[in-house]
Amino acid sequence: MQTVYIVNACTHDADGGNPAAVCVLEGTAFPDEAHMQQLAAEMNLSETAFVIPDTGELRWFTPTHEVDLCGHATLDTAHVLLSGAAAPLL
Repeated sequence: MQTVYIVNACTHDADGGNPAAVCVLEGTAFPDEAHMQQLAAEMNLSETAFVIPDTGELRWFTPTHEVDLCGHATLDTAHVLLSGAAAPLL
């Protein structure tokens, strides 16, 4: 199970910033890579971040492949987790 958020990094304007999808996962393991890739393709944003809140582990996908790191999607993930939208954090 997952909850998906769309967040625009580095802006207070809903039409500005650099949007990314943030998928907050339940449990302690990532779903299979094909599932994450499919969801990233469906979101069709520059990046989709997948996070396991209990461990803080992150993975990032573009619509076509996994990437090693994405700064703005990491900031978006921190915003979701720290804003309480994905409570409980700990």
